[in-house]
Amino acid sequence: MTADPSWIDDALTAARPQVVGALLRYFRDLDAAEEAFQEACLRALKNWPVNGPPRDPAAWLIFVGRNTGIDAVRRRAKQAPMPAEETVSDLDDVETPMVERLDGADYRDDILRLMFICCHPDLPATQQVALALRIVSGLSVRQIARAFLVSEAAMEQRITRAKARIARADVPYEAPGAVERSERLAAVAAMIYLIFNEGYSAGVDEAERRAPLSDEAIRLARLLLRLFPAEPEIMGLTALLLLQHSRTAARFDADGSIILLEDQDRTLWNRPMIAEGLALIDKAMRHRQPGPYLLQAAIAALHARAAKPEDTDWAEIELLYAMLERQEPSPVVTLNRAVAVAKVRGPEAALDIVEPLEDLLSGYFYFFGLKGYLLMQLGRSADARCAFDRAIALANTPAEAAHIRMHLDRLMKECGEAARAG
Repeated sequence: MTADPSWIDDALTAARPQVVGALLRYFRDLDAAEEAFQEACLRALKNWPVNGPPRDPAAWLIFVGRNTGIDAVRRRAKQAPMPAEETVSDLDDVETPMVERLDGADYRDDILRLMFICCHPDLPATQQVALALRIVSGLSVRQIARAFLVSEAAMEQRITRAKARIARADVPYEAPGAVERSERLAAVAAMIYLIFNEGYSAGVDEAERRAPLSDEAIRLARLLLRLFPAEPEIMGLTALLLLQHSRTAARFDADGSIILLEDQDRTLWNRPMIAEGLALIDKAMRHRQPGPYLLQAAIAALHARAAKPEDTDWAEIELLYAMLERQEPSPVVTLNRAVAVAKVRGPEAALDIVEPLEDLLSGYFYFFGLKGYLLMQLGRSADARCAFDRAIALANTPAEAAHIRMHLDRLMKECGEAARAG
């Protein structure tokens, strides 16, 4: 086997939600399920480099985690009897039936059950989503903090409080009924969307490692849609993820630099994925109840339907962002509306919208990138350079920083040419 251990990390990361969900069903205790998963991971790190990966890593981890968890419970209870020898001595003998069970009813809804438990109504919405991201997807505190635009320390406290509250509340580890599912639907949808963004926002150097997050989010959204087939917002969420993911192959060039939407090779877009998303939007719009996800999906659909960048209906996009801004006020939504305003009414009108947002988005890379671009369009070179410098300092990935440097280099070149001409 290769000496590079990254394949093991990738397999453990991909298997985590299903394994923790299954172990939670066994032990009905979140800490016990997490501990059993970690113990199974340690055994995998010792076993897999020698013997190679099992046919189904999730099945292997569930089996090992379940038995190590049972051993731990028995040790704590000072019970001498161990599991029967035939249940623990030969993993090869049990792997096939375990894989078959993973495809059956026993495991089908484990991840969704885990999401609903993390999104229990006893928790504030921010804690629900943060805990689910940590437990279900295994994202680091830093990743989650970046998704929420808060500090790592603040997010660590939020997750710790959520876990403590879950423990005190004696939450039943069962899939909730239909009424409870509806009550928790918004938090679960938000968590799926953030998981998707963690994969989608990865730079090209991280894309292979984090791409499973986007794929997993789409799978979870489809699963949620099967539970709520008439819910237009879940149709909108699923469509939004599909339409965004359809552009993955066109988002970076061979050097790993970001390619803006209007510069992308649209022949590389995944047309079957786009068709699925557009069909969901058309179905959802018939309900005449557009919510935030459906509005964002409708915006993405306008980009997807444009054969060429100049065919994009920016006026309609601005109207949709205005509707979204009324439903879900946010400085980030306003920033996105400013992009459409720049296309429709020019950079000065857009800058009038952007500048009041600076205090709220002082740590946001995209704010300074857009501000610098608008200032450059207006010929305010010195101000544009300051904004681009700030954007580079805040960039989350090398690709983001390189993209801003490209604009900065262009600005410096233009300034140099103007000076020579003068």
